[in-house]
Amino acid sequence: MRTTSIFLTLAPALACAALLASDLGAQDRAGSIYQPDAGPRSIIGSKTAFRRGDIVTVVIKESQSLKNEEATDLSRGSSLDYQLTAFDIKPNAFSTLPRVGAESTDTFNGTANYAKKGAFEARLASVVVDVLPNGNMIVNGRREIRIDKETKLIEFSGIVRRYDIANDNTVQSELVANAEIRYRGNGPMTDSTQRYGLGGFIHRWLGWLWPF
Repeated sequence: MRTTSIFLTLAPALACAALLASDLGAQDRAGSIYQPDAGPRSIIGSKTAFRRGDIVTVVIKESQSLKNEEATDLSRGSSLDYQLTAFDIKPNAFSTLPRVGAESTDTFNGTANYAKKGAFEARLASVVVDVLPNGNMIVNGRREIRIDKETKLIEFSGIVRRYDIANDNTVQSELVANAEIRYRGNGPMTDSTQRYGLGGFIHRWLGWLWPF
């Protein structure tokens, strides 16, 4: 009797365990709607990106400073001094035999200086599009802003190491390998500051005609 009662007590628990195991097996099958490895994370788990589809914020802070100096100093001199000491063909043709003398000096000094500075700062949420076998993640982000007829587009792509992502799920752009940052504008304000359109064509034509 005791054996029968224990079996009857454990029967519901065993049935629930078997049902749960069958459900987990169904979830692992290809084509399942719910995938355990792609489901929501634990509320106490890490919020940093580590798999495909996760979002990581890229902090773009790029600055460039270029400086180049060149100097050239060239000096060249030449001299010529010839005198005819004998003229046997017609000795009395010249009272004084001719003499040729010449001297020339060329000097060239040139100096060129080139300096340029640029800075670009932005924050861009990027999506993990692929995870490499070593754990590095390929990210790709895009942000388009439209105000009236003016459009600004920021694009970013690169390879991020998981260990470079901070606790707030951000990564500095200087730590991203093969980083490509593109910033483009389109609209009347952009055209007015660049050499495009009719005004830009006239500006280029005048610059070619009078370069200085």
